Formats: sequence, C-alpha cells, structure tokens
Amino acid sequence: MLQARNIYKQYGTVKVLKGVDIDIQAGEIVSIVGSSGAGKSTLLHILGTLDKPDQGQISLNNTAITGLSDRQLAAFRNQYIGFVFQFHHLLPEFTALENVCIPGWIAGKSRGGVEERARKLLQHLGLEQRMENKPQALSGGEQQRVAVARALINEPRIVFADEPTGNLDSITAREMHELFFQLRNEFKQTFLIVTHNEELAQMSDRILHMKDGKMI
Repeated sequence: MLQARNIYKQYGTVKVLKGVDIDIQAGEIVSIVGSSGAGKSTLLHILGTLDKPDQGQISLNNTAITGLSDRQLAAFRNQYIGFVFQFHHLLPEFTALENVCIPGWIAGKSRGGVEERARKLLQHLGLEQRMENKPQALSGGEQQRVAVARALINEPRIVFADEPTGNLDSITAREMHELFFQLRNEFKQTFLIVTHNEELAQMSDRILHMKDGKMI
C-alpha cells in the first residue's frame, strides 16, 4: 500500500536520509525506532508528503506521489493521509467537534455529513461528553484523542504518527497505542508510528530500526 525506494534527504551539508527503502501493507501497524537524529521524523514527513526527498520514489495507494505538484500533493494528502503529532496542534478557538470537522470541511465534503462522522468518531473514542469543550478544557490524553479523530475524519488510507505519546504519562501512552489497535480492527486502519518508546513499539506488528539515516 505504501512503498518507498532509495530515499535521500540532505539539509545543507547534513545527510539525513541515505537511501531508505520501506514497504507498508494495508492494515499494518508499524513502528520506526532509533535514537535522536536517526532520520525517523524526516522520513515520516517525506512519506506523508509534508517534505520532498532529494532523490527516490514513493508510491501510496497506487499513486506515484513524488511526481505531483504542490497543489496536487495538498489534495492527495487531505484525501488519503492522516497525521497525529507529539503536540496535538488543536485550534484553541474551536471545540473538539469543530477541530475534528475542519479537514473534512477543507476537503469540500458536506458539512452535515462531516459533523455526523466526527460525532461518531468522538463517541467511539470515549469523548461523547466532551465534544463541545475547547482544547484548554481537555486533559492531555483527551486532546490527543481529538487529534486522532481529526486524523481519521477523511477516512485516510494511512495515518502517520510522530511521537504521538511523547507528551503523555506511561498509562495514557499505553492506552493510546492500544487505541491504534482498536482502530485498526474496527476500520482496517494502517498506522506508521515513529517512537522512542521501545516497550510501546513492541506492541506493533513490525518494528523498523533506523540509525544514521538508514534502515538497519
């Protein structure tokens, strides 16, 4: 479902990625682990079309995304890709429900249909009583669950998660990883997760190790 070949990325004189290959199958939960500076987040951002490689080819959902224009990439990303980051990046002036709806509205989908799906996702994530709350009224774990619902609103083929539990306590972090498995089983959702947490990575279907810009 996702295939990348010979991915290189350099910033100035620093070679961050040095010929990375990766294959992700539909419905998999895969974790990428490695020390800081290994290139994990850079790879995730390139696979998620937030950045472009200097060299290499990426195919997602049978589309060669490395040849798309910036406008085409933005439309493709909105339709097929979801993101969950270490910092939830919720908009403080909007409610939890509105935050989840925004990507669907940007995609031009029916306002009512998007809101209905957002409500179902928030209910599924145990936030049925928190939909009208703004982010500052939610706990860290609740905010991250809102971010997960937002990532799922457009029914993406894959969700990229960059240190999604980095700001959570150990119990909430484990609950978040267990949530990913529930979502995979419920929606056949695919996840690619970057994490420093080896224990939580062990819960994944596969673990990929990075060091010095390469898969090892």
